[in-house]
Amino acid sequence: MKKLLVLILVLALAFVVIACDNDNGNGDGEITGSVEDGGTITVWCWDPAFNIFAMDQAAIIYQAINPNFEIEIIETPWEQVDEQITTFATAGTLDLLPDIMLVQDQAFQLNVMNFPEVFLDLTDSGINFSEFGAAKTSLSTVNGRNYGVPFDNGVTIMGLRTDVIGQAGLTIDDFTSVTWNDFITLGQQVLEATGRPMLATTAGGADYVDFMIKSAGVSMFNADGSPNLDNNPTLREAIAIYVELVQTGVLVEVDGWDAFIGSFVNDVVAGTIAGCWILGSIQQNPDHEGLWAVTNVPRLNVAGGTNFSSWGGSSWAVTTNANAALAIDFLKHTFAGSVELYDILLPEAGALATWIPAAASTVYQEEHTFFGGQRVAADIINFSANIPTFYFGIFHYEGISALEVAITNILNGADIDAELQAAQEFIEFQMRG
Repeated sequence: MKKLLVLILVLALAFVVIACDNDNGNGDGEITGSVEDGGTITVWCWDPAFNIFAMDQAAIIYQAINPNFEIEIIETPWEQVDEQITTFATAGTLDLLPDIMLVQDQAFQLNVMNFPEVFLDLTDSGINFSEFGAAKTSLSTVNGRNYGVPFDNGVTIMGLRTDVIGQAGLTIDDFTSVTWNDFITLGQQVLEATGRPMLATTAGGADYVDFMIKSAGVSMFNADGSPNLDNNPTLREAIAIYVELVQTGVLVEVDGWDAFIGSFVNDVVAGTIAGCWILGSIQQNPDHEGLWAVTNVPRLNVAGGTNFSSWGGSSWAVTTNANAALAIDFLKHTFAGSVELYDILLPEAGALATWIPAAASTVYQEEHTFFGGQRVAADIINFSANIPTFYFGIFHYEGISALEVAITNILNGADIDAELQAAQEFIEFQMRG
């Protein structure tokens, strides 16, 4: 993909000198650069309408504090960011890294563990990580140390058509804080009354099982990184629930992303479950205005089961090549400290914060007409504060691939325990290789 270089000019604002109280370092306790003299930081991120826009707005806000600050935003696809971390770390050319880069949450820990020389430890930087949802910050935490500033909110939500479930005599409250067994019973009532399944998902995927086990704080891997698929009762329960959802017709599998979006936009199903980034897609059909409501997701009937989970997301990393003082101060006063920034990002880019203080702002408290006057943004922020912490494991992608094969085979009649044993052996083989 051709890179787009976005250079933000310095605004002519009154100069305010700020002192850096950060005490964080790149391994030896020291930080490079300065705040007082301003300067330019370089950022890698990938979506012009989403995270590039967010960084652009953050720079404008920070320039009101530090007018000598400039930013250079380079559009860099995630695959390229991931590749260049490996390339530059392996070649010892860390000076080619930017000051700040956006890293997908599910790959954050893996990259820090593989290339610790790339990532600046932000634990003692002055950024208040307790103001973010604990589950979100845990995704960029390694050995109890913070390496990322959370960006977008990947909390999983359930959106339902209130008019459709109403035909079965049900309301959104009936689906709030329920178990999956309850949900299946209610979904069968809706299916019988309306002929519509409750949900759709892309065939051959493991997204549902993945967010189900996360909702109980359970991983496919043990704390020591070893795989845990064949002796994992929570994972087994999640797969059993998924199979029941499909077999009862409450959930239908469809071919591809477009069919998934079309299922709820074009009146095929009664709702959807996905990351909160799905809100923009839900609103594609103007005829649906006022007919949707959002609630939390069903929980597994297991120890530690909750009605809260996550699905996607990313966080900002500061590299060891950075003007660390300036990069940290910039993040502290924007993504980790500016209600104004999140008030801009919500309506303009659909970016929901994981920074909990943002939920108290007037913008986040506004009633959303498309969702029947519900304060959707504030509700989602509150959901995110309740997500259990979750360990991805450095072989997360391989685990998902193994689960996809297992789930497909189980739906076709294979034994669940045999398939989980095969998935376990596949991951063990991958780890040996």
